[in-house]
Amino acid sequence: MTTTVAISEELLALGRAARAASRALAKLHTDAKDRALRAIAEGLLTQQAEVLAANQKDMDAGRRNGLGEALLDRLMLNPARLEEMARGVEDIVRLPDPVGEEFDVRILPNGLRLGRRRVPLGVIGVIFESRPNVTIDIAALCLKSGNACILRGGSEAFHSTTALVGLIRAALATTGVTQDAVQSVASTDRALVTQMLQMKGSIDLLIPRGGAELVRFVAEHATMPAVTGGIGVCHTYVDRSADLDAAVRIVFNAKVQRPSVCNALDCVLVHSGAAPKLLPALADKLAEADVELRCDARALALLGPVGRRTRVTPATPDDWGKEFLALVLAVKVVDSQDEAQAHIERYGSGHTEAILTEDYSAAMRFVDEVDAAAVLVNASTRFNDGGQFGLGSEVAISTNKMHARGPMGLRELTSYKWVVLGNGHVRP
Repeated sequence: MTTTVAISEELLALGRAARAASRALAKLHTDAKDRALRAIAEGLLTQQAEVLAANQKDMDAGRRNGLGEALLDRLMLNPARLEEMARGVEDIVRLPDPVGEEFDVRILPNGLRLGRRRVPLGVIGVIFESRPNVTIDIAALCLKSGNACILRGGSEAFHSTTALVGLIRAALATTGVTQDAVQSVASTDRALVTQMLQMKGSIDLLIPRGGAELVRFVAEHATMPAVTGGIGVCHTYVDRSADLDAAVRIVFNAKVQRPSVCNALDCVLVHSGAAPKLLPALADKLAEADVELRCDARALALLGPVGRRTRVTPATPDDWGKEFLALVLAVKVVDSQDEAQAHIERYGSGHTEAILTEDYSAAMRFVDEVDAAAVLVNASTRFNDGGQFGLGSEVAISTNKMHARGPMGLRELTSYKWVVLGNGHVRP
């Protein structure tokens, strides 16, 4: 249900400028877009001091305001992360430009040449929380795909976002690309979020990057198409036939490598035939990272009252279907693949699901039957990522089924138009 609200002149001006910029970007040659992207990557390396100083203001404010460790980790920038962001931009430079690509071309029986040609969506609006790196990911992907973008970062990342957008716009200026291709809302006023969602005439696609509350709010109030999936409640099912050493490594990586992101593991389901050997080894390994295990009764019984360093507690009903974004893992013992898949169907969010097995039939059944944006076999859920999938980066991981699903890269930021070539054809 949407509610009509007045839109501030500030946002209307951003919308007009973005629309004009999108028309210019749609006609821009690939070489010009790539030059702008290289300038952004260079700025991330040469202007680190300014960006890190701005980020430190946000980190200090976050600690004063009691932000949790997961949110602080999402917020934090350092030289290594800036270098990784620069590499991501360079990766996008090396990717093919999707704009103008023709596909599904065929000659109809009447001689008409029919095909589809990729075109930019236009203006992308993004509302995000605690993730300043999103600023670079979205700007770079939008530029390469010929879209303008309007960014509204969370108040907790305000200084970081402002510094990064300034860096981007300066890079665009040096390469002759309109600075209005990338704009940000220069205010932390929450009322502007509601107003953005009313800008159907200015914004062609709205993407929320944040928690369930933000996603639900956008779903209820957006007047334009929106990517309102993306909540990651991720499961890994360890089958009876799984290689247990590999399973320990994979589960540890999926949970610990970066626990504050949407493709981090939330729940491991272990076949009862594998559980007696796997769970003690897994508990010992996860203890190295101080992961809290929230276990069902059968898992607790197998772990026993041994003084392990890992915190082991009984699971509650709320632990199933929860995106923890922290060093917490739900653990459940199941008696069959049927039971595991039923649990995933009930509690999963359609984001990322994995099976660890040496049984080809079990693997293919899981792939065929589990409904998720990404399904993995014998691999960490952390691989569901635009960079890992060779997309350069992503603007979001969509759990929607229209118009994009999974990591949204360059092609997912385009639409298409039908192109029909005739020679004096008239319809009979």
